[in-house]
Amino acid sequence: MSAQKGKELLLQVDDGAGGYATVGGFKTNNFSIDGQAIDVTTKDSNGFKEYLDGGINVSINTDATGVFMDDAQFERVHAAALAGSHLDARITVPDFMTYTGPFVVKSLSMDGQDNEAVTYNIGLESAGAVVTAVI
Repeated sequence: MSAQKGKELLLQVDDGAGGYATVGGFKTNNFSIDGQAIDVTTKDSNGFKEYLDGGINVSINTDATGVFMDDAQFERVHAAALAGSHLDARITVPDFMTYTGPFVVKSLSMDGQDNEAVTYNIGLESAGAVVTAVI
């Protein structure tokens, strides 16, 4: 993957009309894939830790900071955070891949400085199978 502009890493949510729309006003966002191995160590492991081959629990995460805009997609994220419901979301890594599936809102916070616009922070984590597609 070649160098990319950070502004092209996108978080999008289902727009309610069969497509995906960007949650706008972002200043920063990041993306990670985490795996948790399944420990199968027993007394017969001779003191070595053993993990189940192919038995990893994968989690896809994204965190973003933005400025409040007139944004219906942010309202979808906000409603899902309050309801504890899953969002149908897509994360786009530019010129590489998209990750689409159900995500849960891990965190949603807001910050206001006296001399700056109100900002928000969003944290999402995959909540089921995520479909990948090469761009």
